[in-house]
Amino acid sequence: MIARATTMSLFLSTALLGGCATTQIAPPAVVTAEAPAPVAVAGAHERLFQLFKDSDEASLKLNPLNGIFRGDLRYADQFGDGITDAYYDASRAAAVSDLQALRAIDRASLNATDQLAYDVFEYSTTDTIEGYRPALLRLSTPRPLNHFFGLQTFYPTFANGKGAAPFATVVDYDNNLKRHAGYVQWIDRAIGRFREGEASGVVETKLTIRNVIEQLDNQLAQKVEDSAYYGPVKQFPASFSAADKARLTGEYRTAITDQLYPATKRLRDYLKTEYLPRARDGAGLMYMRGGDQLYRYLVRSTTTLDMSPDEIHNLGLSEVTRITTEMEKVKTEVGFKGSLAKFFDHLRADPKLKPKSREALTQGYYDIGKAVDAKLPDYFSTIPKAKLDIRPYDPTIEKFQAGGSYEQGTPDAKRPGTFYFNAYDLPSRTTPGMTTLYLHEGAPGHHFQISLAQENEALPPFMRFGGNTAYVEGWALYSETLGYDMGFYKDPYQRFGTLSDEMLRAMRLVVDTGIHSKGWTREKAIAYMLANSDMGKTDATAEVERYIAIPSQALAYKIGALTIQRLRKKSMDELGDKFDIKQFHAQVLMTGALPLAILEKKIDAWIAEKKGS
Repeated sequence: MIARATTMSLFLSTALLGGCATTQIAPPAVVTAEAPAPVAVAGAHERLFQLFKDSDEASLKLNPLNGIFRGDLRYADQFGDGITDAYYDASRAAAVSDLQALRAIDRASLNATDQLAYDVFEYSTTDTIEGYRPALLRLSTPRPLNHFFGLQTFYPTFANGKGAAPFATVVDYDNNLKRHAGYVQWIDRAIGRFREGEASGVVETKLTIRNVIEQLDNQLAQKVEDSAYYGPVKQFPASFSAADKARLTGEYRTAITDQLYPATKRLRDYLKTEYLPRARDGAGLMYMRGGDQLYRYLVRSTTTLDMSPDEIHNLGLSEVTRITTEMEKVKTEVGFKGSLAKFFDHLRADPKLKPKSREALTQGYYDIGKAVDAKLPDYFSTIPKAKLDIRPYDPTIEKFQAGGSYEQGTPDAKRPGTFYFNAYDLPSRTTPGMTTLYLHEGAPGHHFQISLAQENEALPPFMRFGGNTAYVEGWALYSETLGYDMGFYKDPYQRFGTLSDEMLRAMRLVVDTGIHSKGWTREKAIAYMLANSDMGKTDATAEVERYIAIPSQALAYKIGALTIQRLRKKSMDELGDKFDIKQFHAQVLMTGALPLAILEKKIDAWIAEKKGS
């Protein structure tokens, strides 16, 4: 599952550990053996980083909620209008201006680290401009939300007093009320966008809209005092005066009853009575007007590679075959007699492999975290300053969430990162996948990658806080494989758990492309996943409905991980005794989330440097 805050940051800008000592964070120099890195010409570095600074500031003004995730509260009283034509026009114009300014700087005069920043900024800005092409916007803006991708899934948690938004001062509480007004406006504008789609024939699926209606029904069914929006009232700081508490309590109640709930009801009623009958039946983008064009773009943007849906589909099929062979080995090792399909059934049903309770599941993740923390210094030269919290999802949203996710902390480490796990329908869940899930969502997966980047003040903001899904999720999936190095998969059931998660990512290549480019139905996709894994039907259904809701995102995991695994093997083969796993991980991690082709160039340069030393 992509990091929650990362997902939200991308949405908003496009709408889309232990007590180990921390070493000094700095971007590693990358030079070749043939020639030293060129010395930056006076002024080139300064111009480049001023461009980065100006671009970041302009982005924060357009996307004020993003700043809150970074602990920047200058615009915390604003919600943003990231759904209007004016927003898209301003964002597109800013990207075009940034690219022109970048290309006015002589790349050759920059040192190697600055050239890396130049290349990443050029790539990401070019991709942004492509995404803002009118032809693509006409295919995305009329579909402002679904059950997996929309502010209605994000904002209640953001505003509940326990998320990224701060609630330490009276001003914080007042700012939240001001953001409520912006959210209400966003809902009404979203209805307007849906109406545009009705007129143009660009519509969401009946499946996703039914799920949204259920989400909104659940929110509206809550009493005011039980609403996430009322959460801050239940945790006033002790320093607040009685007068402030009384005023804010009344204003929060009024905001919920007179603004938030009525707006939520307007959206629910519109979707249920008007939009749902006009939504499309076909699950895949291929059934939507212009969907083939949109899917091809999304595949390129998500993977950062020029791969076709057919190439990815076939890669997935080959990976499924390979992983199946490894699963057969585990089945033999534990002495199970019967087919692999029967072994899947056994794993789904065995009471010994079921969590006993939500509390036991939570404690299990605490125990895994402690064991992982003890191993991390052997593989990483830098440990994040930010701690890592472990929590289950809020019960009001857990049904439609993945098995786990990560929400980033603040760059100053004052707010820890959070690993969320899913305790919904506990009898359908099994314990063998717990270690691999923690490695992915927690440490050293999303928590390390996101925290190390944003804590590195030597990086420009877009490299500290930006990124691409192939790198972000590729690193997290690669992190799961470190369980072999760390000795956590000697237990055959935990090893089968990581194979199951790897199988999930391989199946995603098959199923996502199957749904969106080959006409697979929801039912066919679910059946395929059940036949090739030990997933329960609840999880398989949620996964398939996720792929329907956010096309191409699920492709990033396996594509990114295979790239990092290939680069590690290449480094080991070429460097031999000079290979150092800590140095390799530093090369991958310490300059933020790189497009995969740029990451490969960086590793190639590091290999050349090490060979020449």
